[in-house]
Amino acid sequence: MWNQFFLLEEYTGTDTQYVGKLHTDQDKGDGNLKYILTGDGAGNLFVIDENTGDIHAAKKLDREEKSLYILRAKAIDRKTGRQVEPESEFIIKIHDINDNEPKFTKDLYTASVPEMSGVGIIKTALPDMSRENREQYQVVIQAKDMGGQMGGLSGTTTVNITLTDVNNNPPRFPQSTYQFNSLESAPLGTHLGRIKANDPDTGENAELEYSISEGEGSDMFDVITDKDTQEGIITVKQNLDYEKKMLYTLRVDASNTHPDPRFLHLGPFKDSAMVKISVEDVDEPPVFSKLSYLMEVDEDVKEGSIIGQVTAYDPDSMNNIIKYSVDRHTDMDRVFSIHSENGSIFTLKPLDRESSPWHNITITATEINNPKQSSQIPVFIRILDINDHAPEFAMYYETFVCENAKSGQVIQTISVMDKDDPPRGHKFFFEPVPEFPLNPNFTIVDNKDNTAGIVTRKDGYSRNKMNTYLLPVLIFDNDYPIQSSTGTLTIRVCACDNQGNMQSCNAEALMLAAGLSTGALIAILLCVIILLTLIVLFAALKRQRKKEPLIISKDDVRDNIVTYNDEGGGEEDTQAFDIGTLRNPEAREDSKLRRDVMPETIFQIRRTVPLWENIDVQDFIHRRLKENDSDPSAPPYDSLATYAYEGNDSVANSLSSLESLTADCNQDYDYLSDWGPRFKKLAEMYGGDDSDRD
Repeated sequence: MWNQFFLLEEYTGTDTQYVGKLHTDQDKGDGNLKYILTGDGAGNLFVIDENTGDIHAAKKLDREEKSLYILRAKAIDRKTGRQVEPESEFIIKIHDINDNEPKFTKDLYTASVPEMSGVGIIKTALPDMSRENREQYQVVIQAKDMGGQMGGLSGTTTVNITLTDVNNNPPRFPQSTYQFNSLESAPLGTHLGRIKANDPDTGENAELEYSISEGEGSDMFDVITDKDTQEGIITVKQNLDYEKKMLYTLRVDASNTHPDPRFLHLGPFKDSAMVKISVEDVDEPPVFSKLSYLMEVDEDVKEGSIIGQVTAYDPDSMNNIIKYSVDRHTDMDRVFSIHSENGSIFTLKPLDRESSPWHNITITATEINNPKQSSQIPVFIRILDINDHAPEFAMYYETFVCENAKSGQVIQTISVMDKDDPPRGHKFFFEPVPEFPLNPNFTIVDNKDNTAGIVTRKDGYSRNKMNTYLLPVLIFDNDYPIQSSTGTLTIRVCACDNQGNMQSCNAEALMLAAGLSTGALIAILLCVIILLTLIVLFAALKRQRKKEPLIISKDDVRDNIVTYNDEGGGEEDTQAFDIGTLRNPEAREDSKLRRDVMPETIFQIRRTVPLWENIDVQDFIHRRLKENDSDPSAPPYDSLATYAYEGNDSVANSLSSLESLTADCNQDYDYLSDWGPRFKKLAEMYGGDDSDRD
């Protein structure tokens, strides 16, 4: 009966709790046996008295941690150390006491209940509980054991209850009026401002949609809904004009997109607000009265004539003065101009429809007070046709008539062209020229379809008698004023076969058939004659120039040849040669080339550097002599240039005999010996003794 013991948990006594006693029949009470305990908790939880076998619990035990312990007991002889009995196993069970209160599996529970809901497991204690008033609730729940009887334990937990949202609140604007501004130049789609209606609901129950009610400004502005912020964005829908309207008042509605039918009885789930938009003025460019202008003018209009007018105005309230101008990039030839004040367009040059039937120019209108504000408009000018061109042959006709032709035979059909373009179409008439009304050889038949036929008037033609006929044809139109011209057909006489096919013509006809007209041949012949005449004249002039003497007479003074046949007056002689040229080199003419001989170095004429600055005249002469001697191209080529310089005042003063005494005997020439070596010879001739002179 000792193999199972029982022990209470959570023992709170002062002494250790007695478990039980081990005892063997071999124990005589003499203290020779020793009891040993092994197993679960032996030595720390359970201790045994080795002499008596009493087992005690050394610590307080908890059944909830471990409800039973398995231990083994041995009894051994102290002297021999042998077991006196086999080892035995026993169990210690822990009795439970009510020492644990009830515990919930979670420390915190959460639950949600739709607001305004009815009875449930967790139900609302008050009717119509509103999430908007209070969303979170905390409930403490207690659980008791022992059926709630006395002495039982209890446990508690907390439950957080959230009221979920339902769409039971309509949106409401926080203010009844909003004010925004916009420039009249604001582009389409510009955001002017944001408005927002408040909805206490959350999630999709708070989603809103904004719209503009029909009425003022609904066609000028629009509102879009920002899904992220649930705001309404006011945007520009059409171009604004400050001068037309400066203030707009809009009615904007905000409504729920997901209304709940259960709560429609609470009222309409939308709200409205007034939005006022002020348009601000912007300096705008001038505006033309049309998008483009089309003008028509006759091509024979006189220069300076007004052909039309453009008008533009300043759309701003300032109504600034506007000036007009022509964009010259569109009128490079300056054919038109415009009055800067009234916009009248007038011509500057004659017009020609045949060369330019249309003129497309651009007119610019600019505010005088603000030149940056300008606008342009295209002007299309159509030049109306005037019958100012005479009709003429459509092509060059190579007409021939067979020698065996019969009278009344059509040998050529001619047509004409006209550069004019009458509105009713062309109508041409063909007649013989009035100077030759009756031609015995050919006649002209008007076909009434702008063509005419050349018809023979006799039988047979002879190349030997007349190989070429000239037939003038008068052509005129029916426009006003009537224009006419005379075209001349050259008709060759040729030999033909029986079928009328040309076989051969005379030499002139063959030459003409090669593609040259009579007028072209005459022009070539005149050119040849003029060329020969020029060659003959050039040769004659060249021959005459060779025979012309270089100096016609001795009175002809040239700069390149100076002729002296007397002593002259020295420095006082300015008739034959202008000594001033030497003294004032700046007055000297540039070197002139020879006219009758072209030097080989004509394209390499050397330009000399002016040397007259602070240079003595004598030095200047020597340099010029050296330049002429070394320059083969300097004129003249067949003459000699001689330069001389008298020098400063002579110590001999004047040697003229005009002031000498009348008698040589009165002269004393001893002073000649003082004049230096230049006058040595003269001193020897006149300065000797009288015997020497005799």
